Amino acid sequence: MTNIIMHGCNGRMGRVISELVEKDSQAKIVAGIDPFSAGSNAYPVYQSINECNVPADVVIDFSNASAVDALVDYCVERKIPLVLCTTGLSNDQLLKVNEASSKVAVLRSANMSLGINTLLKLLKDAAKVLAPAGFDIEIVEKHHNLKLDAPSGTAIALADAIKEELDDSYYYVYDRSQERKMREPKEIGISAVRGGTIVGEHEVLFAGIDEVIEFKHTAYSKSIFAKGAIEAAKFLAGKGPGFYTMQDVIG
Repeated sequence: MTNIIMHGCNGRMGRVISELVEKDSQAKIVAGIDPFSAGSNAYPVYQSINECNVPADVVIDFSNASAVDALVDYCVERKIPLVLCTTGLSNDQLLKVNEASSKVAVLRSANMSLGINTLLKLLKDAAKVLAPAGFDIEIVEKHHNLKLDAPSGTAIALADAIKEELDDSYYYVYDRSQERKMREPKEIGISAVRGGTIVGEHEVLFAGIDEVIEFKHTAYSKSIFAKGAIEAAKFLAGKGPGFYTMQDVIG
């Protein structure tokens, strides 16, 4: 049994994780942290992480950047592994997280979906074969109309995974609307679409002469990120100091 502290338990993702863990025989939320009380949690809820003294195997964090510093200090002090899902961290915070990983297990990933992280592995294999053969590489991502950043962090992670397998002459192109010229062979194009309530869709195209290979991942609900976070928590519990990603979870 993996005992979990849910940091940000009453936020949207915290509630989804709580519901999924209730049905999971291998995990249990023993405490939650959230300044806003929902009044219906099946576990004790504390307004700040420093108020919590409940023993746990791991912390899952889906909160906000302003709460991360205190959380990292708490996990380091108590030697509790941390699954860090909050985005929008500053460079100083990222440095602090990296330093903390030398003292306690930390798992952080641009996307917690098991499907996306499997796709990352597949893209690396495809890039090694198709890019040298002259295939053009394009990434198209689609999200809801409330999303602020473009391109998405996941789209950049997909592009980074591809570029890791290629030489340094490959580069990203985010917007071709201001250019009137042919596509260069070493471009990795990244395009963003925003509309409606699209949860998340990422498509990677390898376009060659007379053939196109497409990799596509579609998220229909945020529960896929919750499921990934729970699997990450089970994986990280009991691990020694180090920096981990979802690639370690899927093996």
